[in-house]
Amino acid sequence: MEKKPIYAVVVCAILAGNNGLLIKSMSSMSTGGIAWFRTAVPVLFLIPILIKDRELHFKGNTRKMFLASFINAIRMYLYLLAFIYTSIGNAVVLFYTYPLFVTAIEYLFYGQKLQKAQTWFLILAFIGIVITYAGKPFSFASNDFIGMLSAIGASIGYAVTVILFKSETPNYSKNQLIFYQNIIGALVFVPFLIVLPDVELSQIGIGILYGLLIGIVVFKLFFYGLKELTAATATTLMYLEVVSAIILGYFILDEKLSWNILAGGSLIIISSFYVSKLNRKKMEIPSATSTS
Repeated sequence: MEKKPIYAVVVCAILAGNNGLLIKSMSSMSTGGIAWFRTAVPVLFLIPILIKDRELHFKGNTRKMFLASFINAIRMYLYLLAFIYTSIGNAVVLFYTYPLFVTAIEYLFYGQKLQKAQTWFLILAFIGIVITYAGKPFSFASNDFIGMLSAIGASIGYAVTVILFKSETPNYSKNQLIFYQNIIGALVFVPFLIVLPDVELSQIGIGILYGLLIGIVVFKLFFYGLKELTAATATTLMYLEVVSAIILGYFILDEKLSWNILAGGSLIIISSFYVSKLNRKKMEIPSATSTS
């Protein structure tokens, strides 16, 4: 097997781990403003490419795709709130519960059978969430509570979009899927640009970098690797994003690694990993888009 695809996905995961650092470095910008850069930059970058390739047209189930894009915009806002209000470790670990919610949604709404192993991993993950939040106040006056609740909300939203986008993947190219994923967010977050004149130029530069790095480069690297690797290998390597994010938060932002995040996070990641592995027997989950 060629090593380049493996290296591509590893680099993809490490770069994706910069999500939290980039978000926290734009602290003077509104959450909606950050969301606009994350969604609009990829759209603006892709439009000329889609025109050149004659792919800038609507086809397939456009109603479902726009619904998925709208849900993704909400999910994006919650995702950003998570990193703004709580630590990078808390946010990224709780967001990676999304394979568990994919399983739950399939079981509740699509009649998929729940294997015994999946049930146990769901319970184990719930215990991990409880441990992760142990000792923190359950109050909207607590930043950690708001951030961690937002991370779980973003995880649920992402699980929904994974299922919706997956059902339409045969009808669209990779560039079209990225375009659809971001188009509604690029439009609904436009009003937040009104406050941008008060933002430092360096913050705007970071916003553009954020949109290009996470919205384009990370996706391209993942899809490049996915061409040669099995979905199981590619998505397993993407769990390095969690490790990368926690290490960067620890060394650069001096975030503490409490026993809560180490013990609870381990249970969540192990459960999510194995549930994701079981799910791939039924459908491929594009973990790269978890980079938001």
